[in-house]
Amino acid sequence: MAATQKPDEALDAQLRVALATLSDPALSDAALSDSTVASATVGADDSEVSWWWELFAAQLRSRELDLAARRLQRQGRGFYTISSAGHEANALVALALRPTDPALLHYRSGGFYCARATQVPGATPIRDVLQGLLGAAGEPIAGGRHKVFGHGDLSVIPQTSTIASHLPRAVGLAMSLPRAQRLGVASEWPADSVVVCSFGDASANHSTATGAINSALNAAYRGLPVPLLFLCEDNGLGISVPTPHGWVETAYGHRPGLAYVAADGADPVTAQPEIERAVAIAREQRRPVFLHLRTVRYLGHAGSDAEVSYRTPSAIQAELAADPILGTAAALVARGVTTPELLAGVDNVRDEVETVLAELAAAPLLRSAAEVMAPLSPRHPDAVAGEAARLAGDRDGGTPAREAAPRTLAESINATLGQLLETDPRVLVFGEDVGTKGGVYGVTRGLARRFGRGRVFDSILDEQSILGLGLGAGLAGLLPIPEIQYLAYLHNAEDQLRGEAASLSFFSQGRYRNPLVVRIAGLAYQKGFGGHFHNDNAVGVLRDIPGLVIACPSRGDDAAALLRTCVAAASVDGTVSVFLEPIALYHRRDLHEPGDNGWLSVDHGQSVPIGRARAYGPSSVDGPDGAALSLITFGNGVPMSLRVAKRLAAQGITARVYDLRWLAPLPADDILAEAERTGRVLVVDETRHDGGVGEGVISCLVEAGFRGPLRRVSSLNSFVPLGTAAQQVLLSEDEIEQAAVAVAGMDR
Repeated sequence: MAATQKPDEALDAQLRVALATLSDPALSDAALSDSTVASATVGADDSEVSWWWELFAAQLRSRELDLAARRLQRQGRGFYTISSAGHEANALVALALRPTDPALLHYRSGGFYCARATQVPGATPIRDVLQGLLGAAGEPIAGGRHKVFGHGDLSVIPQTSTIASHLPRAVGLAMSLPRAQRLGVASEWPADSVVVCSFGDASANHSTATGAINSALNAAYRGLPVPLLFLCEDNGLGISVPTPHGWVETAYGHRPGLAYVAADGADPVTAQPEIERAVAIAREQRRPVFLHLRTVRYLGHAGSDAEVSYRTPSAIQAELAADPILGTAAALVARGVTTPELLAGVDNVRDEVETVLAELAAAPLLRSAAEVMAPLSPRHPDAVAGEAARLAGDRDGGTPAREAAPRTLAESINATLGQLLETDPRVLVFGEDVGTKGGVYGVTRGLARRFGRGRVFDSILDEQSILGLGLGAGLAGLLPIPEIQYLAYLHNAEDQLRGEAASLSFFSQGRYRNPLVVRIAGLAYQKGFGGHFHNDNAVGVLRDIPGLVIACPSRGDDAAALLRTCVAAASVDGTVSVFLEPIALYHRRDLHEPGDNGWLSVDHGQSVPIGRARAYGPSSVDGPDGAALSLITFGNGVPMSLRVAKRLAAQGITARVYDLRWLAPLPADDILAEAERTGRVLVVDETRHDGGVGEGVISCLVEAGFRGPLRRVSSLNSFVPLGTAAQQVLLSEDEIEQAAVAVAGMDR
């Protein structure tokens, strides 16, 4: 390579030289492996030659787009340079599949994308990818928000770059398509589809990948159809760290239930039938297949990666002979194509790329926060309310009557889940112990027996797989309601919400959505059991996920109403919701005194708009001494604050209790209106002082200009210990009362 020549320019020059000398037997060994030359056959018919030209053109488009990405970066116009160069053999996989097979692709999938586009009339892969490189608003899937491979017309579902994080979703989709068919639920994809997901050899070591593959094998072992192609593109490197030779085959080549197929991407003539065999196994036998495609990696990991810092020049040079484009070119030469024709093909693709780039010179970019955030969390409250009424069993547009049967929080959730399952065949309820046992706390008791294991079922003990199944089920046209058994158990899988669920609509402009309601048993004050892992009050990790809705009911009637809203929002807007259920309130019946049944409530079939709070207490704002105040709270804090309010009333202090109900988005307008109503606010926050919900409430009031007395009480910055020690770090009613008295005595 000349001293001034860039790596991308050198790669391009090397390819052209190799193509120019391809038909010269004296020079061909320098560019091609013996197996490629030996496997090429002569005497092909026109259709066969046409097929190889189609493959060659798709691979060239991918390569030229990678080269354009480097040029654009140097010009200050491009923003993404993770290259597909050397991985273009994945175009063979695209051609072996149908264009209607859903594909979840990693970032080296340019060859696949361009080949898939040749199967769909009117597709414009060069324009698509270039707009993504430029961050152009007209890019057809993410609209300039991220450079991803995705297109609704190509059945390519965009994926973020988190390592292997899309594999649980792929497993969930492969498991859910047959389930949707059995349930009679319409899906976007044909019933005999194969789901393909691609990832690298380094990602194959990630716990998310190993868990997803295990989940697929577990399902297949139990006799469930899992038509899934795991495409491991093995270039031998994870950024700078080599993958030990033979490791991928050792790890996945002999797994019971997992069909293993290996193919050499540098030799497309021998790779093609193996790839087609892998696809046929997945499609015909409806079981998972591990396709191990050997590739090479050119141009480093990304634009900023200097390979020479960890690889020798000779090692880099040696891999040029394994260029998959040369393998395809050799197959064409063996079928009568001349090297000048090949070089003309390269020039034609280069011209095509440059022509489209010139057309995109003034391509509009995203210019405002409103534009950027438009697909993040769409809200159609009227439509959601109508859907919630339908889910409540209303057929006439009004609010259906309900029997006056007071219920606990757990009983109300159970009854509402049953109603949702009965009303909408798309609804699924699943998780650890959810089916036969009916949940650790009996919340789903009887539902599996009533609706069958196709609708209510137990999952394996893996939170990533539970959420991945939910993500895939939503794509398949279902309405999944997975359960995470305890809030503390979510943290090992939270990226499935942060990086996958909440981002899909954002990165696809709403073309693909994750209609999902995740039920999580959480918060503290549970007695006689647990400690930290069963009394977790850390919700900060959820509250900062853009677009995520968090509902937290404290009473049974609100649980029913909020749950209907969450499911309706999933159906209408593709909303991703967390339904946080306070464990300590599941079976509470009394509020003030034993036997008063003050915490039972009646479901009237209503719903609650996202972001609307609830007031308890007198409509008058002034007590006898004129010292009214608002206790703004949620979850366990609601009954605690109501008991404190009763004690305050005995002291002549009138207090209203205000239940947020929604922790994200916070009911900002309602919070401010309540604060201005009484003029004094105490935020009662059962979560931790740092990162707790109360911080958001305080910020909301301060930023809105509230000037009245304002104070917060919260739990301490501690894990929740076992037994009575928990009382030392959790917020108590005595603390609430003392703070309330102090706030009531402050001047406005």
